[in-house]
Amino acid sequence: MKKALIQLHIAVFLAGFTAILGKLIGLNESLLVWYRLLLTVIALAIILYYKGQLKKIPRKEMLQIFGVGGIVAFHWLTFYGSVKYANVSVAVVCLAGSGFFTAFLEPLIFNKKIKLVEVLLGILAIAGIYIIFDFHPQYKVGIVFGILAALGSSLFPIFNKRLIVRYSPLVLTFYELSGGILVLTLVVPLYLYYFPATYYLPTILDGWWLLVLALLCTVVCFDLQLNALKKISPFTSNLAYNLEPVYGIIFAFAIFQENKSLNPQFYGGLVLIILAVALQTFRITRLKPLPVLHID
Repeated sequence: MKKALIQLHIAVFLAGFTAILGKLIGLNESLLVWYRLLLTVIALAIILYYKGQLKKIPRKEMLQIFGVGGIVAFHWLTFYGSVKYANVSVAVVCLAGSGFFTAFLEPLIFNKKIKLVEVLLGILAIAGIYIIFDFHPQYKVGIVFGILAALGSSLFPIFNKRLIVRYSPLVLTFYELSGGILVLTLVVPLYLYYFPATYYLPTILDGWWLLVLALLCTVVCFDLQLNALKKISPFTSNLAYNLEPVYGIIFAFAIFQENKSLNPQFYGGLVLIILAVALQTFRITRLKPLPVLHID
């Protein structure tokens, strides 16, 4: 159990560092995500091949899996867009809006009754984001990207829930990210038309950071998370991942001194978001949540 908890918190720590790497890598966000997907898919293909777990999936379900992969690509693209056009702190805080979207989208997609308490908690988090938006107009494009990233973050577990029970997480992730890179390849030319890049091939420094992002913060992070879930409860995992934005903000303050560019209203909005997360955490202690794989 102790080893599993250590693995889990290392995974959360690595996930919290992904936004920092997005700031350190100078590539346009669409190219950054494309290279991240490429390196991750290659690494997963090698791992699955040597484990003898690389298997074919029926074409009908392949389309569903590729669709989920497109959601992952959309989430990463908008998240790193938020990092680029705002900053790390704003980007990770905006992700708290995923609860608001989930409160409406999950009942709509699965034909369930909307839970008022989840809507209210989501609105509380959105109020925190609005305060930050209202008092940091210079980050408005980044905040819009951040809200879209929250939308992608909410859609991923909703659609992934039905797939995860039929396939091993590693195989599923390989095909999802393969679909993600296919979708992104089609989208990148149009995206670059509206959000031009200053350069297209990674510099040597970008290359090193991309390797860290793809191998350490994606493949290794995912493996640690899977191993931890064999020993600990899904609730413990989800609770630990609430620390991810906290790590992201701490890193941003320590590395980029972002605290110097944020006014007191940012912290007021952050308090509302933390309150929403804390109340939701308290509420689900009485429920039995399913295992959730976090792809950040």
